[in-house]
Amino acid sequence: MAYDTNNSVEDKVEEKLQTMGEEKKDEVLASFETFKKYLGDKVSIGEKLGMDEEQLAKTAQKVADYLANHESARNREEKLLQELWKVGNEEEKHKLAHMLVKMVK
Repeated sequence: MAYDTNNSVEDKVEEKLQTMGEEKKDEVLASFETFKKYLGDKVSIGEKLGMDEEQLAKTAQKVADYLANHESARNREEKLLQELWKVGNEEEKHKLAHMLVKMVK
């Protein structure tokens, strides 16, 4: 059952990212601090919904995949994350997603 819930969450994340307006994306990605606050808010919501660390990391990984494939880096920190994401294998990306979640908690 948890697997189905996780797929549902991933589907919702994908849908949300694809329907987010350019203005909102620009606002969130304008600075690394703004991005961290946005991600922190989403992690907090996920925790309130009962998501565990692994589910939060999988969701963060989905967001990072989307950003790496669809958005250009807007600052040095985002550029570094994007470059790390490009060279990492799936396991490394997953660990980086865990670190991102920890960073914004």
